[in-house]
Amino acid sequence: MKTILKVMFLLCGIGFIPSIAKAQEKVIIDDEAPNGIVMVTIDKAGDEIVRIMNESQFRYIHDPKAPRFLLMDKKGKFALGIGGYVRATAEYDFGGIVDNMDFIPAYIPNASKVKNQFQMDASTSTIFLKLVGHTKLLGDFVVYTAGNFRGGDKVFQLRNAYMSFRNVTVGYTYGGFMDLAALPSTIDFQGPNGATFYRATQLAYTYKGLKNWRFHASIEVPSVDGATNDELSVAQQRMPDFTAYAQYGWGANSHLRVGGIVRSMTYTSTLSNHASDVTGWGVQASTSFNLSKKWEIFGQATYGKGIGQYLNDISNLNVDIVPNPEKEGKMQALPMLGWFAGAQYNICPKIFVSGTYSMSRLYSENGYPNDQPSSYRYGQYLVANVFWNVTPNMQVGAEYLRGWRTDFSNSTHHANRMNLLVQYSF
Repeated sequence: MKTILKVMFLLCGIGFIPSIAKAQEKVIIDDEAPNGIVMVTIDKAGDEIVRIMNESQFRYIHDPKAPRFLLMDKKGKFALGIGGYVRATAEYDFGGIVDNMDFIPAYIPNASKVKNQFQMDASTSTIFLKLVGHTKLLGDFVVYTAGNFRGGDKVFQLRNAYMSFRNVTVGYTYGGFMDLAALPSTIDFQGPNGATFYRATQLAYTYKGLKNWRFHASIEVPSVDGATNDELSVAQQRMPDFTAYAQYGWGANSHLRVGGIVRSMTYTSTLSNHASDVTGWGVQASTSFNLSKKWEIFGQATYGKGIGQYLNDISNLNVDIVPNPEKEGKMQALPMLGWFAGAQYNICPKIFVSGTYSMSRLYSENGYPNDQPSSYRYGQYLVANVFWNVTPNMQVGAEYLRGWRTDFSNSTHHANRMNLLVQYSF
């Protein structure tokens, strides 16, 4: 035990050693033309550019940090950052496996002879372009695109593509029915199975005119997956999803948020000559707050009907709408619940540990699933990890995960996983 403590204090001490030499401003193109371009490190950018970069940064461990280098115009009003990170993980499952690169309890097999599994992954490595600036017409504005290699056969896949100005956001980005700042730090790319997480093409507005308060509303392109049969099928959607939240913040990184979503899901039946709709809805409460300089507490709880698309575990089950066994030719939205709670302890400025427990649950209604006892009923997710920021740009970590999947037959299957991480941001 004494040896472990000595190693931890040594690592913390390394984090305090200042860099020997700071990056200097580098001029790549420098001429007398008013539209000339200069390349600078972000610490050499103007105060306005740095402020917009920081304020537009999401508090989410898998979101790239601000770029190290910027292309700026001569007046310092516009800056284009190019950055991202290379991320490599090694994963080993034992005592049961999850049949996926991410740790998703819904993908724990009902029966498998294989109890161990080794995987490595670099497909979540991310590249982004970020343009920021300030004008009289647009105010502070951000244009952002990012992607990783999680497409089929590890091809490049768009993850974000949006523009933001005067508190309006237009494009493809994180949805309004979630809270990035409340999510825990995990090596597992998906995170807690009971968390809400999704992206959508949207038009959103955020009001920040009241001290400590933030109000947000959005209309989003819906994505609906359902369990179908020979009589029923999911149709083209006729209405957007509507989301809203109110958030109260205090201190540097503490907040409480309450939000909701309403959606209309369209389907067709061979027993009817017109399309029909099922209404889905959800409510959510989330928080993240500092108990002290060392301790941070976070959590989220979500409940609703027909919101499976947004809950990490249930989004893999195609149960936004399902057949109603008691009404032939009709579909229904099932009740569902997701929640997580956790804590983070900052050992020193460069090292922290965290732990989170999460649950996701699908409820039966009107006899569904009457003939599918092996269908997913609920999943549990437990994670504990440690992260070390070796340098401002390099992070390593280790993580233990345990998951349980329980079916409507009450049979339970479990899996364990160890994760190792090396990530370098640029």
